[in-house]
Amino acid sequence: MKGAFLFAGILLQTLIANAQYNGYSTQDWEDQRRVEAAFLANQNERSFKNHLKRLTLSPHVVGSPANEKVRDYISTVMANAGLEVRQYPYDVYLPKQPGTSSVEIVTPSRTLLNQKEDILPEDPSSQDELLWKGWNAFSGTGDVTAEVVYANYGRKEDFEKLAELGVDLTGKVVIARYGGNFRGFKAKFAEASGASALIIYTDPKDSGFTKGLVYPEGPYYTPSTIQRGSLLTTDFTGDPLTPFEPALPLEGKTKIKRLRPEEAQFHTIPVTPIGYGEAEKILGQMRGQPVPPTWQGGLPFTYRIEGGKELTVRVNVVQKKDFVRATNVVGMLKGSEAPEEWIILGSHYDAWGFGATDPNSGTAMLLSLSETLGALSKSGFQPKRSILIAHWDAEEHGVIGSSEWVEQFRDELALKGVAYMNYDGGVSGKNFGASSAPTLKKLLLEGAKKVNYPYSDQNLYDFWNKNNSQSPPIGNLGGGSDHIAFYMHVGVPSLSGGAGGPNLYHSNYDSFPFYEKYVDPEFKMGPMVEHLAGLMALTLANGTFIPYDVMRYAADLKLHFENATAKVLAIHPDFKGFSKVSEAIPVLKEKGDALTVKMNAVLKNASLSKKKINRINALLIDLEKSFIYNEGMSFGSWYKSLYAASDPFSGYGAWILPALEYEIAIQQTEKLDHWDTIYAAAIESLSKKMEVLILELDSD
Repeated sequence: MKGAFLFAGILLQTLIANAQYNGYSTQDWEDQRRVEAAFLANQNERSFKNHLKRLTLSPHVVGSPANEKVRDYISTVMANAGLEVRQYPYDVYLPKQPGTSSVEIVTPSRTLLNQKEDILPEDPSSQDELLWKGWNAFSGTGDVTAEVVYANYGRKEDFEKLAELGVDLTGKVVIARYGGNFRGFKAKFAEASGASALIIYTDPKDSGFTKGLVYPEGPYYTPSTIQRGSLLTTDFTGDPLTPFEPALPLEGKTKIKRLRPEEAQFHTIPVTPIGYGEAEKILGQMRGQPVPPTWQGGLPFTYRIEGGKELTVRVNVVQKKDFVRATNVVGMLKGSEAPEEWIILGSHYDAWGFGATDPNSGTAMLLSLSETLGALSKSGFQPKRSILIAHWDAEEHGVIGSSEWVEQFRDELALKGVAYMNYDGGVSGKNFGASSAPTLKKLLLEGAKKVNYPYSDQNLYDFWNKNNSQSPPIGNLGGGSDHIAFYMHVGVPSLSGGAGGPNLYHSNYDSFPFYEKYVDPEFKMGPMVEHLAGLMALTLANGTFIPYDVMRYAADLKLHFENATAKVLAIHPDFKGFSKVSEAIPVLKEKGDALTVKMNAVLKNASLSKKKINRINALLIDLEKSFIYNEGMSFGSWYKSLYAASDPFSGYGAWILPALEYEIAIQQTEKLDHWDTIYAAAIESLSKKMEVLILELDSD
């Protein structure tokens, strides 16, 4: 059987187009095709399922003994695969446990609301004694009894609408549904509006009976299903007491200056989540004015903005914060020729519950990938560049583990970081999607052409390209996961890709039984995503030159500035455009095209010394740093990239050209000329770096 599998893998690779890939010499590309065939032959399709089952034996929030067992399992698997494994501990300031909380309708009649998922006979894991009730990390502590106001999704525009309607939120309990923005911004906007407490629930219109059958009959939220999650909302990412610095262990030799807790950017109002079955008991008794049509949810009555004086609700939360040990686990397959050039793949491993889809489908895939790469290495296929596989801790509390690691290795990453690929919850369904920096988009598209989609006779590229467009859609990287520090703080080109579908996000039902029944009963998507991830990692690792698509910069920037111009014109019709940028982009296109032609010509005809190859690759790694602006963004100086940032008003959204997006969001145009100059300088810097590369390629 093994021989047949090997033959099938080699045959598949033989059928792939013979065109030489950018960045590869003819010989290196022939070698790469053999490596890719061997990779496929060494994949164990049972490995993903076995790892996922093991990783989800217990709920494992950061700092818990169960999470330490997951950490040690990850370390053991990667070490057994032959990777050099190292653990990176940090002492971060957060609530390890939910403390105590309650939600109670006080008048017109007392009703204590349920804050934990129901036990389901069909899912024995739902009665695990380690499961906690619903909670939001970084809630304030408080005991509030007050009238109720419904705030739709709790977005910035929703609170602005309430103000426009003359609704006074002072001292009120706000109830808002999940969706539309990061939950921490719901708390931030509620507190800023004068509210004294916040309740968050998932409405059935967004996930519940209006979508289809609920769990265990279907994949949607039950009335008792609760979305947990962090509320941490700072103007930087990572440990709340150590902005810009790694939260190294308190007892370590290196002492890190920490903010005092009272100096940190914490919410003060109590916040807690409930299921829509309990939310219905509040919303169904509200008697104020009807909501705007777009605010209507899926419960069987007209939603109201105000509850009235007769309806009062008590929210009581006591939540303590302290230092908690979070530990990243990083395995390295050291490169044979350029070990100081790093390709990094990552996912976090801490979870709010069992975490079958989020995050541990990604964790299990990366463990399987570790084993496949390890087998390749043992059989003699050593990558030229180092491949690092990272498992981050404390992501669920605010993307903390990866941010601390990036801050610890900031200078090294600026020189060594070839790419970061994120797989948080990377195998969560049977659909596929991806977001990417410009230079890695071709890598994604070409890799997808070589991977079979398991539930059709198509390759992944064709399945992904369902609309028969010129190419499949690739999104822009936003917030909410571990690519943030790599891409937006240091400038390492990044991508995020994987399989998705209906899930029971951040709930106690995100379990192995749920995954096995509804996410992927055949367990074929894990090996598929592993195949793609492995191909992309190996393509980056083995190119003579780092195979960035340098031509994509100009095309994407042109589109992004056209979009930004249209947005500015909507608020400032007399805007004349970004004249300096408009002059800089055509030059960048010329240089990008010329550099690509020159690299291909040199690779085809020249004999290159190792020293020259190293110089070229160091210059290629430096390209993305043209967008690193040391002063940082106006909404937070930790965010250094002029190219991409998290939307500071939603948390999850992607802001491309974030300095401009911020001015547009606050409807200010006075600084647009300033930013035109800054962006033009960044683009000119990128063009000059490409020109230097061309000269270097021409030199002896």
